[in-house]
Amino acid sequence: MHNETQQPTAILLFGATGDLAHRKLYPALYEIYKKNQAPFAVIGMARRPWDHDRYREYVHSALAENGKEDRNDFLNRFYYYSLDVNNTEAYRGLKDLAERLDREYGLGGNRLFYLALAPEFFGTVTLNLQASGLTETAGFKRLIIEKPFGRDLKSAEALNATIQSVFGENEIYRIDHYLGKEMVQNIQVIRFANPIFESIWNNRYISNVQITASETLGVGERAGYYDRTGALLDMVQNHLLQMTALTAMEPPSRLETEDIRDEKVKVLRSIRPVTVESARRDIVKGQYTKGVLPSGESVPGYREEENVPENSETETFVAAKLFIDNFRWAGVPFYIRTGKRMAVKSTQIVIQFKDVPLNPYTSTFFAQEPNLLVIHVQPDEGLSLKLNAKAFTHKWDSKPITLEYCNNCSDVLGGPDAYERLLGDCLRGDSTNFTRWDEVALSWQFVEGIMTAWKETNTPVRFYPAGSMGPAESDALLARDGFHWWPLTRINKH
Repeated sequence: MHNETQQPTAILLFGATGDLAHRKLYPALYEIYKKNQAPFAVIGMARRPWDHDRYREYVHSALAENGKEDRNDFLNRFYYYSLDVNNTEAYRGLKDLAERLDREYGLGGNRLFYLALAPEFFGTVTLNLQASGLTETAGFKRLIIEKPFGRDLKSAEALNATIQSVFGENEIYRIDHYLGKEMVQNIQVIRFANPIFESIWNNRYISNVQITASETLGVGERAGYYDRTGALLDMVQNHLLQMTALTAMEPPSRLETEDIRDEKVKVLRSIRPVTVESARRDIVKGQYTKGVLPSGESVPGYREEENVPENSETETFVAAKLFIDNFRWAGVPFYIRTGKRMAVKSTQIVIQFKDVPLNPYTSTFFAQEPNLLVIHVQPDEGLSLKLNAKAFTHKWDSKPITLEYCNNCSDVLGGPDAYERLLGDCLRGDSTNFTRWDEVALSWQFVEGIMTAWKETNTPVRFYPAGSMGPAESDALLARDGFHWWPLTRINKH
């Protein structure tokens, strides 16, 4: 069982001057600090020749303006160490600084290494930490790594072997920030704490499941990275397969880390592998062309973006039909899609229930709609349940109604953001919402099937204009089965 309290910790942050640290990690650490949990000190590392003061200014610039409270105590916990991660000798000075802070702050030798770096450095840094003796410590040692974990199954396995030569599996925290989102964590509660859902959460009552993660943004400054990666590796291999696993998993016998992860692994193992034939039929590879966003802004196509080759075949959109071949889900299609430059920024999971066998209440006024449970992950966090009720007419007409709950619609400040939640979990030693190695390996196995099929058949991208919901082939994927993508709705803020 993990500890319920955070312990005093030295946080050694590699990539301390990068975008992720500035946008997400410093604000998250500040929130953790304000909640007055265990003391910590941070050593930030990057190549820039900064000193502690310059670094503290940078951290301060990442915090929201509106807090007028004194931040000096927080900022004084940040120390800078200029480091070329390939230079093994340079880690010795880092070890001296870590030991000094250990004594000053009474951190008990607890060390959390956060690698906010390009993945090609993960192995190098891990081995250098070991060589310099930084991982030999009286307290705990933990490692947080960001995606992408490898470029394919083979490179992921090699990287994993390197990291596991220094850290045990229970000390490795592979972060997927979607697993820190309130409503993703809520999926299990919605299902397992509500008999009305759990009793019908199967192929007898559910006709299909739709999971969407759409963005209105283009690739922006990430074009160089994105063109090597594409939507399949950037979104499907991690976020979408994780949401699929949480939606489809069996109830764990206990709410313990390994029990929950075991059930997710069973789902990933049950996803029907991709063949060349099924890839052609069930997977859509798309790329945005120039278009107009709903805001009225005209934007260039992917191939016109800076640092993108003009004949790039990199996908900025993927839609796929998956089957989970187990007793609960046999025959139920899971449709997933993700894309950039789409009409709406939204992540949501739609559970569509089957129609009643013979419905006398077919309506002349309203199209009879199926019951839908919608889990809104972002930007709204909440639930909506679509039902049918009698219309206000003298006939027995029915009309659709919606029951809604919103977690973040009021003006009251919401709960912690995903990074704050996950960093807090790691400081407590709770790895439930991080991905275990076998989950990563199974996700790669599935995605590699798609990559291989695309390569073998030389699959071209299907174009869609920026500001739309993806290529026509994505709609055809569902239409063949008599379904359609449900519009991405917002919760009405009453």
